[in-house]
Amino acid sequence: MLPFIRSDLAQLVAYTPHPGSTVQGSTPSVPVQVVDRLDTNESPYDLPPELKQKLAWLYQNELEANRYPDGGHQQLKRAIAHYANISAQTLWVQPENITVGNGSDELIRSLLIATCLGGEGSILVADPTFSMYGITATTLGVSVHSVGRDEGTFAIDVEAANQILNGAPQPAVRLLFVVHPNSPTGNALTPAEIDWLRHVPESVLVVIDEAYFEFSGTSLLTEMPQHPNWVILRTFSKAFRLASHRVGYAISHPELVATLDKIRLPYNLPSLSQSAALLALEHAPNLLEVIGTITAERDRLYQALQQCPSLQVWPSAANLIFARLTPEAVAQSAQSAEEAAIALFQSLKTQGTLIRYIAGGFRITVGTPEENQRTLTRLTATLQRLSLAK
Repeated sequence: MLPFIRSDLAQLVAYTPHPGSTVQGSTPSVPVQVVDRLDTNESPYDLPPELKQKLAWLYQNELEANRYPDGGHQQLKRAIAHYANISAQTLWVQPENITVGNGSDELIRSLLIATCLGGEGSILVADPTFSMYGITATTLGVSVHSVGRDEGTFAIDVEAANQILNGAPQPAVRLLFVVHPNSPTGNALTPAEIDWLRHVPESVLVVIDEAYFEFSGTSLLTEMPQHPNWVILRTFSKAFRLASHRVGYAISHPELVATLDKIRLPYNLPSLSQSAALLALEHAPNLLEVIGTITAERDRLYQALQQCPSLQVWPSAANLIFARLTPEAVAQSAQSAEEAAIALFQSLKTQGTLIRYIAGGFRITVGTPEENQRTLTRLTATLQRLSLAK
C-alpha cells in the first residue's frame, strides 16, 4: 500500500457498478448478444425520442459549452418544488427547501460532512440497505453503527436502534439513514417504524431516502414541517429515466439546505443535466405513465418467482424484487449458501442476465416484459442445471 494513503481504507470495499453491456463468459470471455441489465434499479425505458431530440436542440441552440452552468440551480429548484407539492398535494415546499446534487450520492456525502466530520458525530443504518451510506461515511472517517432487520419482513430492529441512540456512543449519532422503500429488499416503512422516526431525538438528523417514491406512491413529505430534523432524498435516476444525467435532490428545513449549499462543490451539476431534469419535470405525466407498466411487471415477476420452490421471495413497493435460495435448495446443492448463490448469479451473468448479488440473496430490477420473461426462463433452467431446484 502506498505510504501516503490512509491505512483504514485498505479494508474498505468500494461500491461496484454494473459491468456494462459485455458479459464475461467462462473460457474464453465472450460478449453476449442480449444483455438484460437488471442489477442497478434503473428504468428499463429510455427517454422518448422526441424528448431526446428536444434535449439535443437545447444543447445545440441554447446551452453555451464555454460557460459554467447555473451554480444556484434556481430554475430547477422552482420546478422541483412545484412537482413535490403536486405529488404530495401540499403547498409548503419552496425553492429554499430544495438543494440539488450530482446524484443522491453527492447529497449523502454533503450530509455527512455537515453533521459528522471532525469527530463530531457517527451514523446509524439498518442492514441490509443501500451500501453507499456506510461506504461514504467510512471514506470520511465517520463511525458507522448498524442494526439488523427482521428476517421475515425486513422491518428495522427499532429496539436495537434505540439502544444505540440512547446509549450515548462517542461520538454521538448525528445521522440516521432509512430508505422508504428499502433497497435491496423493497419493503416500505411500516406505521410502527414511521412512528418511531417521529420520536427520534431532534439532535439526530433523520435521512429518509425516497429514491423509489414514484413506484411506491408513499412519502413522508407531508409530515416534514413538523420535523425540522428530517430530510428527504429523491432522484431523477429511477422513475424519470435520467440515470446517466446524475440528478438528485433533497427537501428539508431551509437552514439545513443553506448549509448543504455551502458544502457542495461549485457548479456541481452540468447544464445539460439541469436541462434534462427540467425537461423531465415539464413532461412528467408522460414519462411517469410507464410506472403502471413497471409495477404490473413487478407483481407478475413476484408471482412467478413465488412458484419456484427453491426461492424465498419478498413483496416489493419499489422497482425491484429481492429473493434468496431456500435452505432446502442450498442443502440439495451440497454447497455453502454463499457458494450456491454465487454459482447461480454467475451462471445468469454468463447467459446475459445481470442481477445483483447482495445480502445473501439477489436483487432483481424489474425490466421490460421481454427482459423479465428471459430472466424467468434463464433462472428456472439454471436452478435445474445447478441442482438447486426441488
